[in-house]
Amino acid sequence: MGKTILNKPSQPVVLTISGHDPSGGAGIQADIESIFSQGCQPCSIITALTVQDSCDIKSVIPQPAKIVSEQLKILMADIKPTVIKIGLIGSLEIVNVIHEQLEGCGIPIIFDPVLASGGGTELSNQSLIESIQTKLLPISTLITPNSIEAKRLTPDLDDLDECGIKLLEMGCEQVLITGAHEESKTVDNRLYQQGKLLETFSWNRLPHSYHGSGCTLASTIAALLAQGLPIFAAINEAQEFTWQSLDNGFRPGKGQYFPNRFFWAAND
Repeated sequence: MGKTILNKPSQPVVLTISGHDPSGGAGIQADIESIFSQGCQPCSIITALTVQDSCDIKSVIPQPAKIVSEQLKILMADIKPTVIKIGLIGSLEIVNVIHEQLEGCGIPIIFDPVLASGGGTELSNQSLIESIQTKLLPISTLITPNSIEAKRLTPDLDDLDECGIKLLEMGCEQVLITGAHEESKTVDNRLYQQGKLLETFSWNRLPHSYHGSGCTLASTIAALLAQGLPIFAAINEAQEFTWQSLDNGFRPGKGQYFPNRFFWAAND
C-alpha cells in the first residue's frame, strides 16, 4: 500500500478532472498525491479555480468549458488513461463536455460528486445536480458520495440504503456511500451493487475534521484499479490507505486537518 513504483518501464496513467485547491488539502493536488502514492502516473485537467483555505471555500471560478474540452480532447488523443477520476465539476457546461467526450470511452470512471465544501459552502445548484444525475451517473463505474451528497442526489429519500439503491437505478454500476458525516460510533461506508447493499465497511472514527478525505479515497480507488486490482479489492485497500492518511494527518492552518498521503514514505 502506498508504494511508489519507480522501476516500471510504463506506469498506469490515471486522469483526474477536478478543481484546484490552493491550500493543497483537497482537489487536484490531493488526487495527484494519492495517484502517485499508488505507483501511477497522474494527468490532470482543472475544472475550476477556488479561493479557499483550510477553513472553507470562499468562491469557485469555473474554467471555460471550451478549454476543458480542448484539454480533454488533445490529451486523450495522445495518452489514453487506464482509469479516470472526476471530482468538482464547476459548471453545467463542463458536465456536458465530460459527458460528450467520455460516454462510451470504455475507461472505468470513478466519480466523487463534490456538491458542498467541508465548511458548508454550496458548490452546486439544482440544475447542476440534475445534470449530474442524468449525464454523469450513467457513465460512472463507481461513485463515492458522502451521506449528505447521496441524499442530495436522491431527493425525498433519507434512508441511506434507499439512497444507494436509487443511485444504482440512475445508472452508475456501483455506489460507495461514506459515513463520516453520520452520528455513529464508527464510520460506516456502504457499498451497493446490483440493486442491493453488498458490504458495510466499519472504521474507527478519528477525532478531527479532515479536508480532502473524499478526494483521497476516490483517487486512490482509481489508481488501484489502474494497477489491476479488482474493484472490490481496490475499494477495500483504498479505504485503508485513506484511514492511515487521516490517522497520520496534520493541521497546517486554523481549520481542518489534512491527510498525510505520504505517511508510507516515512514508514519505509
